[in-house]
Amino acid sequence: MNRTHSLARLIFAVLSISLCSSTLSAEQPRLWKLARELREGRFVDLTHTFEPGIPHWKGFPNETREDLFTYQKDGFWAQRYSHVGQWGTHVDPPAHFHEGLRTVDQIPLDEMILPLVVIDVSKAAARNHDFVLADADILAWERAHGRIPNGAFVTLRTDWSKRWPDQAKMQNIDAHGVAHYPRWSLSALKLLIEHRGVTAIGHETTDTDPGVSATVDKYDCESYVLKQNRWQIELLANLDRVPARGALVICSWPKPKNGSGFPARVIAVTE
Repeated sequence: MNRTHSLARLIFAVLSISLCSSTLSAEQPRLWKLARELREGRFVDLTHTFEPGIPHWKGFPNETREDLFTYQKDGFWAQRYSHVGQWGTHVDPPAHFHEGLRTVDQIPLDEMILPLVVIDVSKAAARNHDFVLADADILAWERAHGRIPNGAFVTLRTDWSKRWPDQAKMQNIDAHGVAHYPRWSLSALKLLIEHRGVTAIGHETTDTDPGVSATVDKYDCESYVLKQNRWQIELLANLDRVPARGALVICSWPKPKNGSGFPARVIAVTE
């Protein structure tokens, strides 16, 4: 009888452990599982490191830094950074061009994790520094990879970021003072925003518009994007290390009240 009771207790204990394990597994939050899956992916930093002297829009002053406290004098280190909001890899909110539209702090968190689309025109841009992305290039991408999803973050890969951190090479100014670098077309941007419903765009150059337009301060493309209450990231890096489709992008930045722009941290997660 005692042996039977011992065996019953053993079976009960094994079943209890098994049930507890199943319960613990079943109750694991879904987002925790998602986090584990994401950690199994490959992370690519699409952000340039910023410092004084990096490439920037022609009208902006250079960054300055000052040591306010040092290890030797104070036992710790703290610096003051002085730079425009549009410095390094940065976010342009709609209010950057249009009064009354969203500022940096008003872009909602659910717009900061998006499907990533990379349209690779690097070979064409290498042949023609004034290359312009056309509707046909977007439709060709879709024939190869499927329709661009609603709410995507669409980037233009030109490999212009490989010229970083040389300001002269990034601006590519000719003997007549005209800059030459590739860009979006207004028509292509209208296709992406009005017919594909993208949330944001990004590129490797200092401007949405071509160098020839920026030379004469004509920014029709950037103005259009921001007027649609969309935002963009400029001066992206490492787009050559992520696939054309299938990755996620995580964009973040500080939260200055009514901010006109700020350096951003942009990360791609690929399978």
